[in-house]
Amino acid sequence: MNETSPSSTATSTVLHRVPFYETDAMGVVHHSNYVRYLELARIRWMDEHHRPYREYIAEDRHFATTRVEVDYKRVTRFDEEISIRCWLEWVRGASLRLAYRLDTSEGMVAIAATEHALVDSNGRVRRIPAADREQLKSGVEKRGR
Repeated sequence: MNETSPSSTATSTVLHRVPFYETDAMGVVHHSNYVRYLELARIRWMDEHHRPYREYIAEDRHFATTRVEVDYKRVTRFDEEISIRCWLEWVRGASLRLAYRLDTSEGMVAIAATEHALVDSNGRVRRIPAADREQLKSGVEKRGR
C-alpha cells in the first residue's frame, strides 16, 4: 500500500470528527470503524470522479467488497478530526481497487486499500460496462485534485 497518493491521480477527501460512540473501552476509535470511514471516502470519490453510487444501485449493480487492507499507524480518539483521502489505484473488467490515507492533526493514522467486484443483486459478478471502465480509468490518470 502506498502511503501517499500519486500526484497524477484524482483524489477525494472526507473530514470526519470522531463521536464518542465510535470509541472503545480504551478510549480510542475501535478498529472496525475504519472500514466505515473508507466507505465514506469511496462514495465521495465516486460522486466527484465518476458517477453517484446510487445510479449503480438503480441499475441493480453493487460494488461488493472483496478485500480490505488497513495498516494502522497510530490511535485516534474522541473528537479528533480524521481526514480520509481516497484514490483509484486500478480498474479491471469486473473489479477495481481504491487506496486511502487517513490523517489527523497529529499525523498519519492509517493507510488502507479496498477491492470491489461489480455484482448484481443476486451476487453474480458483472463486467463493468466499457464506458464506465474507461471513465474510471481516466480517474487514475487525471491530474490531481
